[in-house]
This record gives sequence, C-alpha cells and structure tokens, in this order.
Amino acid sequence: MSRVLVVGAGVGGLAAALRLRALGHEVTVLEQAAEVGGKLGVLELDGFRFDTGPSLLTLPHVLAETFTAAGTALHDVLELRRLPIAARYRFPDGTELDMPGTLAEIPAALDAALGPGRGAQWSALLRRAEQIWDVTREPFLESPMGLRTMIGGIATPRQVRTVAPWQTLRGLGNRYLDDPRLRLLLDRYATYTGSDPRRAPAALASVPWSEQAFGSWYVAGGLGRIATALRDRLLELGGVLETEAEVVRLVTDGGRVAGAVLADGTRRAADLVVANADAGQVYGKLLRTGAARRAAARLRRATPSLSGFALLLALDDPPPLPHHCVLFAEDYDDEFDSVFGRRGPLRPVRRPTVYISAPDDPAIVPGPGTGAWFVLANAPRHAPEHDMDWETPGLADRYADRLLDLMAERGVDVRERIRHRAIVHPAELERRTATPGGCIYGSSSNGPRAAFLRPANTAPVPGLYLVGGSAHPGGGLPLVLLSARIVAGLVGPARDTDCG
Repeated sequence: MSRVLVVGAGVGGLAAALRLRALGHEVTVLEQAAEVGGKLGVLELDGFRFDTGPSLLTLPHVLAETFTAAGTALHDVLELRRLPIAARYRFPDGTELDMPGTLAEIPAALDAALGPGRGAQWSALLRRAEQIWDVTREPFLESPMGLRTMIGGIATPRQVRTVAPWQTLRGLGNRYLDDPRLRLLLDRYATYTGSDPRRAPAALASVPWSEQAFGSWYVAGGLGRIATALRDRLLELGGVLETEAEVVRLVTDGGRVAGAVLADGTRRAADLVVANADAGQVYGKLLRTGAARRAAARLRRATPSLSGFALLLALDDPPPLPHHCVLFAEDYDDEFDSVFGRRGPLRPVRRPTVYISAPDDPAIVPGPGTGAWFVLANAPRHAPEHDMDWETPGLADRYADRLLDLMAERGVDVRERIRHRAIVHPAELERRTATPGGCIYGSSSNGPRAAFLRPANTAPVPGLYLVGGSAHPGGGLPLVLLSARIVAGLVGPARDTDCG
C-alpha cells in the first residue's frame, strides 16, 4: 500500500484521508492545531458551544456518500435535521420573508411577503438555474479540473447559452427579477463563494437552486460534529491522526514529493501527500520548487475571497428567531466595494448585512432560556500591507458594538441579554486556520477566468494533491467534500505493488 500524508485535518483533509484509508492506503493526518475541523471550528465557553465556521449544510447526499464510501451510514454517526424555514430575510424597507425549506412552498411565500408575481419571477429564475446545474454539475463540480473537461462539459451552443459564461450573477438576476428585494436575495448567494455578485459568473445561480431543491440542514449538536465524525471513522479504519504537528515544508526527491518536515525538525516520508492547506501557503511557503513558484504567481492573479467578522454571543432569554436570519444592508454595493477595496481601500463595511445563526438545540447551551448565537458580517481580509489591520487596538471591539447596534436597528436587539461574547475577526481566522488574510474561500469567483485560476487537485509536482476550499471545485462544505472525492479518485485504490 502507499504511504499517504494528509497535511491538515479540516473537513477536506479528513474526508480525503477517510476515503483513501477505505481504499487501502496507509494514511497519516498531520494537524497543526490541537483539534480537528479547520474552518469548521468549535468554541466552547461556559457551557455554550459555538460553530465558528459553516452553520448550514446543503447537498446532504454528498456527506452521506462520503460515509458510505467508508463503510458506514450517515444516520449511524450524525443526526441531520431539515430546517422548515431555510432563513428569515429582513429587507431594507422592513419587509420580512420566511423562506420555506421546501421548494414547492417558496412561490406562495414570496407572493405573500413581497407581493403577487414575485413567486413566479423567482421560479422562472430557478428553472434557468436548474438548467445551469444540470450542465455544470459533472464537469465543474464532480470532475478533476482541466480545460478539456470544463469546455467539453458545455460543448453545444445551447449549453453555452444556458451557462452564459459572459454574464454575471447580478446581470442574470436583472433579466429575471424586477423586485429589488429578490435581486438582493440572489446577490447574497455570491457570498457563498466569497465573491462579488457584480463580477461573479451567472453559473452561481445554481447555488440557490441546489440549496432550495435539496434543502437546508442542521447537524444536531452543531456542524462541528461533522469533523469529529469523519475523524472517528478514520481512526476506526486504522488511520492515524497527529495533532499539534505543524508541517513547515514539503520535501521532494527525484522531482516528486517525498514527505514533509515538521516544526520540530522531524521528517516524515511518504509516497503521496494530500495538502488540505490553503493553496497559497502550499505553493508560497511549504513547497520550494520552480513549479510551486509559478503556481504561486498564478494564484496572485486571482482576487482573494472576502473574509468574515464573527460574534459569538452567549445569551440569556434570547428572542425567538428561525435558525437562520439575514438582515440585509441598505447599500449592498457599498458592502462589496468595501470588502474588495473598490472605490477606495479595503475597509470595514459601514453598515453591513448581518447574518445570524440561532440554533434551537439544547445540546449547545447550558440550560433552558439560553442561546448560543453566531453572528457574521462580510469583512475585508486582514491585510496590514494595505492598511487593513484587524489587530489595530480597539477596532474589533468597536466593530462588534456596531454590529449589535445594527441588529437592534433592524429589529433584533440582544444588547442587554449578552452573558458572554467572543470575537473572531479576519486576523484571528488567519492564525487559527493558517489562511492568508483570513480569506474564507481562498480565491473568489470574481471574473470569467476565476474558475481556471483556482488550483487544480493535482499539483504540478508528482505525488502531491490539493484538497479543500482553496482548491477545485471551491469552498463550502459540499464542494470541499467533492474535492476529497475527486482526490481519492485520482489516487485510486491501493495495489499490492504500491510502495509500502
């Protein structure tokens, strides 16, 4: 069997490790932190348990297939709950929409909340989005990235017209939606890839369609349990996990990867290495070859994704909210200008959209009448070299206060109910996950060439593979899990003739 080192125990690394172990490889996962999960982090504070990363699971069949490949059923290791209300949206004019969690119920809910005809508009957009999904799913999401694969996947004129690679998500919305509130709703889905809807491709319309068609889901006990379930199954199958084992360099021999060097100077030999680290870190720091330098230069041509500013609120007597709530900004364009440094430098958003995750789950709170809320705003990356320094004294606390004031203005006032609060700003996210700038998704999907600038799963050095949100097919739990499936397919099953 092949000796495989997996660098990083985020969801992508754990899922790839689990699949490769199930295929018969000898697998060791090296994680710099004390716990697994990466961006799917967990923080426990005085009996409150917070997910510090994703709070929504979509495409649950992708997660189920991951465990099936490892010989177990998803329902045996995790309890998934479909949310009856996907999200409550509050628009700048004060209108509120409770978006149903079932596709068939959405048109009537839109008509009731926003006015007659809005459901028909959204349904027409989703029909186009479903066509985009059907064309792009296999070549763009489920296959290794390659020019032939991607172009071959939209080979006919009809398919090209469907995907409209020359059109932006904002432009597609303008064709189908005349209500500015529906346009805000569509724009938000660009943030699922850390992108700007004015520059992100129209193909991202497949994101709302897939979310609404397959449902919005929560994991009982918090989404962090996905990482621990992957870890536990890996260990059951005989895989090895080492925490607090920081990899500082990947080594090569004869032109191919040969292992890794840890921070304490020890060297680990390997036949294959799967890097679940940010691609910029892999090519700019860990791998010291000419091919890596060229790959790093290509990455620098891509626009970094946005980051996030998170508040973790331990509340007494929290007001009732659906699981997810989105309080839209009055000026969404100003938000995207701020986080991407357009019409001025990188800067905190003055009045951002505020996203609230308020799970009704007794497993994450110390007792009845308490709540563990995750509050998030889009934020520019940590970039001191561009005068965006999230560690400027007092900045994070002032911004946290601003978010709480905005929530109150928009109808959700919890300022007198806070028992504890913790802040995770982009600089803190950078430290926790070794992600440059705290960019949640690595590079954004801004621009028609963005998909081709995202690193492939096969590295330019033989024996090295990339997995996770900064590599193909992109960020978000389902795509990260798909990246692990792609990597396992590229490596293939262990053979008796493999090096041991």
